[in-house]
Amino acid sequence: MAELGSIVEKLRSKNAGPFWLTVDMFCGTPQAFETVRDGLSTKRVADAFGVKPQTIKRFEIPSLNVIKFSLPRPQIQGSIEDRDMHGASWAALLAEIDL
Repeated sequence: MAELGSIVEKLRSKNAGPFWLTVDMFCGTPQAFETVRDGLSTKRVADAFGVKPQTIKRFEIPSLNVIKFSLPRPQIQGSIEDRDMHGASWAALLAEIDL
């Protein structure tokens, strides 16, 4: 087994507007893309983020070797409860998942 962060070339998260977050996984090669696609279920991502799987949108882009997950932000960006204004810390929750 290997950690997701060591399989992909880049793993990042960011805002997708004030109400959504997006996590991008740039796999680099078709082999890494297949490993991540087959080994990382939407349920595992939901469990890592503490949300229901049906709230997550999954996008697979094989021509770019990219997998993306989008989910509603737990707090609106910039609200007093928002602890991650740019959405950048969410990727760290996935980096250590074993595939």
